[in-house]
Amino acid sequence: QVQLVESGGGPVPEGGSLLLSCRHSEDGYITYTIGWYRQSPGKGREPVATISTRGTPIYYADFARGRFTLLRMPGDRMVNLQMNNLRPEDTAVYYCNFNPPGIDFWGQGIQVTVTS
Repeated sequence: QVQLVESGGGPVPEGGSLLLSCRHSEDGYITYTIGWYRQSPGKGREPVATISTRGTPIYYADFARGRFTLLRMPGDRMVNLQMNNLRPEDTAVYYCNFNPPGIDFWGQGIQVTVTS
């Protein structure tokens, strides 16, 4: 069982920035994808940005590209999401996801609220 601990959410004014951090426990997996998803009220969970240990390019959702940056720090077992120029529509619960083949582990979720 992989444990994920998220931090860094909260309220932020429109145009502001936030850094979300996710630390995962020792896992023993060599191949996996890790990153962030989000869920807004009344909507399904959607990917924001993910990175794979396979060396493929970082995936960014269209709304994240150019504003958000994903950074993986394997030595610290962390993945950070730097979010800039935030918009009210970015308001959501953000979830860290750890995805070895065939299984998903999720963090508890962290609220991000962007006020206009």
